[in-house]
Amino acid sequence: MSAEPPRAVLERLRAVDWYGDWDLAAGHSRSRALLMREHMRRAALWARAYGAGEKWPFFDVTEFVDPAFRLDPEVESELEDYVAHNVGTPSTARTCRGAVRWAALRAGREVALPELPDPYEPLLLMYGRGGGYSIEEFIDLYGVMIPYGKFESNLNAEPFLTLAPSTLDALDAGAAGRITYYAKISEGYPRSGPRGILRRRLVGREAKTHDEAFTRALRWEPTEYLRLYELGHNDIDHVQISEREAAAFIESTVKRLGGS
Repeated sequence: MSAEPPRAVLERLRAVDWYGDWDLAAGHSRSRALLMREHMRRAALWARAYGAGEKWPFFDVTEFVDPAFRLDPEVESELEDYVAHNVGTPSTARTCRGAVRWAALRAGREVALPELPDPYEPLLLMYGRGGGYSIEEFIDLYGVMIPYGKFESNLNAEPFLTLAPSTLDALDAGAAGRITYYAKISEGYPRSGPRGILRRRLVGREAKTHDEAFTRALRWEPTEYLRLYELGHNDIDHVQISEREAAAFIESTVKRLGGS
């Protein structure tokens, strides 16, 4: 069994600033919330597949996929030393162990697995964007709190599949306030492939309005489109979309214009 994949995950964990940079966590609060919700969805899929519903959402998938699996002793020693000295909550430590063990299990390729998405990648990305979380009545991501929701509702949640750092950064950029996303649509440009997307941010107690479009410069820039539309200049229509739909458009635009 190769030690390289589990060591690569361990190195990703070592790069996490777990409890120090609150500004980093707050600045990435939108993407961290999306990534945590995607973890909850994926964890529910794996829990259903292996009868682990009682352990959902923060559990070691490998324990259920292959109860006899053992991690390389040297990697396990490094992992346990790191977790003991750096990861403060039992739930987070359990997912760190789970992510490293999962990488090792996959590298061994000895067990047939269902066609389900990687259970830990969203969580690893979330950790890298501002550290861990704590559990109370809600899941506290140190910048935003999200509810658990029910097991069934997480199973049926809308997938969040656009995990590229550039997409996550664009969602977080200047994302203060209450945000609504819109897609500009017309003939030949349906909701699934719009002409462009916009967001309206309502900021502060006075709900000051900021309208912005995601432009060919691959950033959010002020736009008058929504104000003009409200005044009757409606040659191009629009429809409200979800944050996940906005992410999909951002990712496709970055790939098309950014060459990546």
